[in-house]
Amino acid sequence: MKSRIALKTTLGIAAVVATATLSAVPVTTAQAAAPTTRVTNACLTSVPDPGTTEKVQICYSLFRPAGATKRHRVPLIMHSHGWGGSRTTDPAGFQKFLDAGYAVLSFDQRGFGESGGQAYVENPTVEGHDVRRLVRLVSRLPWVQQDGKGDPHLGAIGGSYGGGYQFLGAFEELRVKGKPVFDALAPEITWFDLHESLAPRDVVRTAWASVLTAAAQPSNALPPKILTAFTEGAATGTWPDGSSPTGTNLNPFFRKNGPKWHVDHGRRLDIPVLFGQGTTDSLFPLEQGLQNWKKSITKHARKHSIFVAYNGGHVLPAVTPPGVNVSSDPCSKTLAGGSFEDLSLRFFDEQLKHRHTGLKGYGRYHLATPDSTCTTVGSVRPDKAFDIGTVATTETGGAPLSYAVAQGPIRIAGSSYVTASMTALGATNRAFYGLAVGTTPADAHLVQNNVLPINEAAPVTGEKRRFPLPSVAIDVPEGQTLYLLASPVSDTFVGMGSRTPGAVVLEDTVVHLPVVRR
Repeated sequence: MKSRIALKTTLGIAAVVATATLSAVPVTTAQAAAPTTRVTNACLTSVPDPGTTEKVQICYSLFRPAGATKRHRVPLIMHSHGWGGSRTTDPAGFQKFLDAGYAVLSFDQRGFGESGGQAYVENPTVEGHDVRRLVRLVSRLPWVQQDGKGDPHLGAIGGSYGGGYQFLGAFEELRVKGKPVFDALAPEITWFDLHESLAPRDVVRTAWASVLTAAAQPSNALPPKILTAFTEGAATGTWPDGSSPTGTNLNPFFRKNGPKWHVDHGRRLDIPVLFGQGTTDSLFPLEQGLQNWKKSITKHARKHSIFVAYNGGHVLPAVTPPGVNVSSDPCSKTLAGGSFEDLSLRFFDEQLKHRHTGLKGYGRYHLATPDSTCTTVGSVRPDKAFDIGTVATTETGGAPLSYAVAQGPIRIAGSSYVTASMTALGATNRAFYGLAVGTTPADAHLVQNNVLPINEAAPVTGEKRRFPLPSVAIDVPEGQTLYLLASPVSDTFVGMGSRTPGAVVLEDTVVHLPVVRR
């Protein structure tokens, strides 16, 4: 397994799932890479890419720990990489899991590493087959613990795209077989709604769109039409939805690519999940993890699940508006005495091996602050309103402006939103909002680097609006102030500001915050 920091900064979007023929195609034969671990590198065949007829090879490395036999079967942990990456082939990367008696299977997702085909970004009809085929392979290993025919005792790890395959695999097994087959998951820095992640309110996160398409080009991972669509989105500042003169439309490609599609069709996972999400992540921000907690798993599953947020993830420099530069995981340390990997191992020991380790924190949110403290709460819903009057920002250019919301000391943890009467008289009116902290408006900086856009295609005058703010956790000390920051530009949404000069004016503005009682 990659180091915690490496894992949390790996680019990623999807996972794997594709049905295939039953026989694996060996790449290299199994050999003893170390006295205690047997390693097998191989490939299996899966379904062709859409519109083609040639079956695709999905390649993997299988790590069998010492002592795993037909008489002493062990649970298996599945792993995959982030977007643009490849599988882990060195058993040292999973040493803690192997030493604890877990087998591990790490695989190259379609379009990356040694696997063939192109990436359809965790599409159930493509990568969904790949993951199910890998599960079938594991179900036929005589030294892996089985819960029934075609049902191995199975956990999963991985971040970003390597978190996406976990939800895809579990939801697809649930859809096809009526049960998720995966017994526990530990996804990190992944998404609930891919469209909302890449383009909230249809405003493209151009900085990330550029990085992700660049990461896909060395292996020709993305279909050409999708690359063209991303290019158009970056140029126009609008998510391609078929309304442009070119008719380019990304919505059909991304419609099924994430937990949201399954949730919309009435599916929920009733299995324990250890969520890891980045508070400073500007691609799959904290709110994406909170949505997964709320919607992707059942109420019963939440009682046996843990939500951890750390300072990290997909992070870009936050210069405009100014943010923070911090990387830390105080909550994993609080809960497990170490890293998220240490926490994952204890979680799987409890959920897969049913060993009582004394692990606490089930059914709760554990959120890192910029000061690297851990705030634990049972709810992240906004529960207190602050009237702040008029909030205005210029369009197309200008400096961010900060408006006082509350004086410290005050603690907030979770999701916030704004209600106001909006006036914006230009065409394609956009502005970016977030929570900031400082001693004065002049030195206020974003709490955890994120802003979210408003997007008004036509002029509005005094129209009632409600829009979300980035989810955060912070302990504002005495002598500092929590602000609502409004900006005409954002370096995450480069080139995505308003198309005509003017101003966005909010009147009777109310900020709704999740205040933590002291």
